[in-house]
Amino acid sequence: MLQQRTLKSLTKAVGVGVHSGQRVELTLRPAQPDTGIVFRRVDLPEPVDIPVSALSVSDTRMATTVTASGTKVQTIEHFMSACSGLGIDNLYVDITAEEVPILDGSAASYVFLLQSAGITLQNAPKRFIRLLKTVEIRQGEGVQTKWARLEPHEGYKLGFEIEFDHPAVDSTGQRVEFDMATGNYSRDIARARTFGFTRDVEAMRANGLALGGGLDNAIVMDDYKVLNSDGLRYDDEFAKHKILDAMGDLYCLGKPLLAAYSAFRSGHALNNLLLRELLSRTDAYEVVSFEDERRAPAGFAQLARAW
Repeated sequence: MLQQRTLKSLTKAVGVGVHSGQRVELTLRPAQPDTGIVFRRVDLPEPVDIPVSALSVSDTRMATTVTASGTKVQTIEHFMSACSGLGIDNLYVDITAEEVPILDGSAASYVFLLQSAGITLQNAPKRFIRLLKTVEIRQGEGVQTKWARLEPHEGYKLGFEIEFDHPAVDSTGQRVEFDMATGNYSRDIARARTFGFTRDVEAMRANGLALGGGLDNAIVMDDYKVLNSDGLRYDDEFAKHKILDAMGDLYCLGKPLLAAYSAFRSGHALNNLLLRELLSRTDAYEVVSFEDERRAPAGFAQLARAW
């Protein structure tokens, strides 16, 4: 049986929210089978649990936010991406503020945290959502066109194409494909950082955003070049970060996908609309598990190792 996964032990992290600038502590705790990923706001007089699901996503402006009982946790996508890449099914995430810490701007620190705590198998079948029909969301026309699509595929692969009119971005790879069967999430995707432009920072901060952002947790560009002294971690880091984000957004479904995802200029909003469209079409998917893990698609049976 291909089994569900949780952590062996507690692990903790401290950081700041990229938008709020607030100090925040995370405590990651093991959870029982079929719990899913649950954020718990422990800073409130009465702790509030916020289970992650496609329908609990309440805001997708600049980040992915989940809400329950009027209480929210925002910027969950990098953490969710790490859980997706390592195949973590069940976890409690105690959090002391409303925003997940940005750490270094990628998912690498979360991969390290999860691996440090240890990943253990649970006596329950891992359940997948397998695509039976293509589902697509498309917005805009002409140069404003953007779209995201899920297609049937016995495995999990993602392709993303970006388009930015900026010299530093245009000089890098702008289309990336990642296949769980042949790639290594920790090595190939997890270290890609979020990115932004100095021309946008003033407006964002005036709106209470990017208050915790900087060169230590993002790729920052002026009108011509990357300002980080250490440059890029990957030749195609911008597009790879979009894959990282997409993996986090899609994992809000609550179960891993067996599908091929492809997108052009998509983002958090379109990714969530895609999941909602999928869930509304009960003929487009089925829930499956694998009694014989040797029959599971490549990339899912082995416990992922840190790089």
